[in-house]
Amino acid sequence: MDSFNFRAMGSTLHGHHVVVLLVFVVLLRLTSSSGASGSSIGVNYGTLGDNLPPPAQVANFLKTKTIIDRIKLFDANPDILRAFANTGIAVTITVPNGEIPNLTQLPLAQQWLANNVKPFVPQTNIVRILVGNEVLHWGPQNLIDNLNAAMSTLHQALVQSGLAHIQVTTAHSLGILLRSQPPSTGRFRPGWDTGVLKPMLQFLRETKSPFVVNPYPYFGSTAKLLNYCTFGRYRGWPDRYTGKVYFNMFDSLMDAVYSSMKALGYPDVDIVVGETGWPTVAEPFQTWVTVESAVGYNGGLVRHVNSGKGTPLMPGRKFETYIFSLFIEDQKPGPVAERNFGVFRPDFTPVYDAGIMLTNPHPQPGPTPVPRQSKQWCVPIPAATDAQLQANIDYVCSQGIDCTPIQAGGACFQPDNRRSHSQYVMNAYYQTKGHQPFNCDFSGTGIITDVDPSYGTCRYVA
Repeated sequence: MDSFNFRAMGSTLHGHHVVVLLVFVVLLRLTSSSGASGSSIGVNYGTLGDNLPPPAQVANFLKTKTIIDRIKLFDANPDILRAFANTGIAVTITVPNGEIPNLTQLPLAQQWLANNVKPFVPQTNIVRILVGNEVLHWGPQNLIDNLNAAMSTLHQALVQSGLAHIQVTTAHSLGILLRSQPPSTGRFRPGWDTGVLKPMLQFLRETKSPFVVNPYPYFGSTAKLLNYCTFGRYRGWPDRYTGKVYFNMFDSLMDAVYSSMKALGYPDVDIVVGETGWPTVAEPFQTWVTVESAVGYNGGLVRHVNSGKGTPLMPGRKFETYIFSLFIEDQKPGPVAERNFGVFRPDFTPVYDAGIMLTNPHPQPGPTPVPRQSKQWCVPIPAATDAQLQANIDYVCSQGIDCTPIQAGGACFQPDNRRSHSQYVMNAYYQTKGHQPFNCDFSGTGIITDVDPSYGTCRYVA
């Protein structure tokens, strides 16, 4: 916040009144720098581009031209941390996944802070450290096994360094969910629930740190579900167990996370949206992914978060939310969409109006309504190679999924090729694991469709 102007309060402040006011201002400053401001809109600042502007220009642009008051980094880039000094913008930094085992040792955790935090505070407002990104989703197991210990040790190092106000947590994909529909039945995956997430939630409760999740309605989108995914007009999707009606997928995913936390006894732990967004370009067959649908999602997201409305199971609850991502990043690997999530071009011109510019805070209206479609299937993208398809078959069949239909004599053995076989088992995995969009990711080779791929006697479940 700006410097408090005591003079403007008039000449009636004397004695204990001034003391009370000073205490109030100090508390207000501490609250504003804690990173827990409920309705703040942040942005993920990635750097995988060969034409991105200097960090100092980025810091000035965000501070003077946008409503964004916080950023999240996927590392602890020293140039960016220096550039955001004295801006007041809250900064979240990330420990690379590969460094997690080292941080279980207190001397190494202290050294990490000495290299990546202490040189920049308090000038740079570092409010949170993420220990890894989507570790449970991507593994490997040794990182998962060391995650809670690394978080605890890093927190201990912060306390010993006089930096206990900096929160420690980690970010999760929604692959941690066993199921998300209906939202009230959301549960974490067995094994991770009590083995990893319950002790993590206890740590977060004790340290007053948030549970960070990355919900992406985009990954569950189809042409016929577009309005539900992008905050458009929609007739609603009822949860038959609670009677609550969901008018957008974001609320549904957030309530599934909340229900999973509540089932373990931690409904009180804050939830932060670490990543969410919508690309403007994707694969040619994803015809619903356009600039207009990106406007609908991100513009609707900003309105929804700032409204303070909350969700059906968390009414009035506000979520600190980070849009993915700040810039179009032309060097990102993977599907086309990965390079087209950016809200701004490298020259700072908006790709579209997401409602985050100070001069024009009102986003454009979303897309027109479309009918509801309930059934979905998981299939390979056309560009998937035979090697990728075979890897998907090998993985699914090693996870306890029934693969006999694609074996000789099975109902789905013909046509006898990798694409057909992979398509069947990928869908079987997606359906068995609870219809999670991330269960159809398959390292970027899967896509959800509302077109039934069944043929002849080969029936695909949905």
